[in-house]
Amino acid sequence: MTKRRGLGIGSMYYGIGYGFSRADIGSAYIEMAEDGTTTVYSGACDMGQGVMTIISQVSAEVMGINPDMIRVVAADTGSTPDAGPTSGSRATFVQGVAVQKAGEDLRDQILQMAAEMLHAKKDDIEAREAQIYKIGAETPLLSVAKVAGEMHRLGRRCTSWGWHDNTTSDVDPETSQGDAYATYGWATQVAEVEVDTETGHVKVLRIISATDAGKAINPVAVEGQIQGGAAMGLGYALYEQHVLDKGIPLTRSLAFYPVPTSMDVPEIECEIVEVYDPKGPFGAKGVAEPATIPTTPAILNAIFDAVGVRITETPATPERVYFAIQEAKARGDFVE
Repeated sequence: MTKRRGLGIGSMYYGIGYGFSRADIGSAYIEMAEDGTTTVYSGACDMGQGVMTIISQVSAEVMGINPDMIRVVAADTGSTPDAGPTSGSRATFVQGVAVQKAGEDLRDQILQMAAEMLHAKKDDIEAREAQIYKIGAETPLLSVAKVAGEMHRLGRRCTSWGWHDNTTSDVDPETSQGDAYATYGWATQVAEVEVDTETGHVKVLRIISATDAGKAINPVAVEGQIQGGAAMGLGYALYEQHVLDKGIPLTRSLAFYPVPTSMDVPEIECEIVEVYDPKGPFGAKGVAEPATIPTTPAILNAIFDAVGVRITETPATPERVYFAIQEAKARGDFVE
């Protein structure tokens, strides 16, 4: 039997944000038009991970309006406040809180105006689904749009600003101990592989990923992040290699830098683990990079489980796996 199957597991924890006392700031600006339509200005760049959707959802939830009433202007240096780079799995965790704070400020302004219009106490009313209700009631009293229109008529500001500082203190220079990051993400993955002992070819059959999302604000987007991260980790494990010769890159184009195709990526089962994090928006934290990290060790451990040889250098190309098997045979360590 030349093809053998194995299972491997990999786990990791990952510091979310910049950490180590590096400035980690988020800021957002929100304005509501007289018809209730709302524009959120956020410097966070969306690279396909869905942060604009998250910002829209957070804003809508906080202000008690519908997501379709919100337009997000993102990463425009001419109009959006600085939110720092989209890196370190920080966009939702840091910028989400800045948006949440801005939304809370504007919501309070809306409720104050509504209370005056209704001759009620601000603490007795709430905004839900773009309507103003008495707390706990099912019959709306007036619309958020009508309140916004009245604010504009009176010349009141219908804007808000949110700022969030996620900067941590540095670790102790003598002991290297301390709170390096504001929070951590956790993930564990299991990979099932099939190894051809005659060619060294490795095929990943299945990946199961359990990833801590804090609180999944958008479960579909979280699954997409986990699947994309696992696919990237598969590339690191089996395909991607940047070759240097005395510091000079020999891998000069994607023609010589293979990445997984749709035919290479297996079924990826996502288990979203929700451990509420009080520092994130509604308890959420980033999941993008955490989903990438445990994939490679899970695959390499699965190769060991299948054929009994350790691959200590990535990527685990057919050549490396084949010669590792041959060396094990020469030592008498390979079980036929």
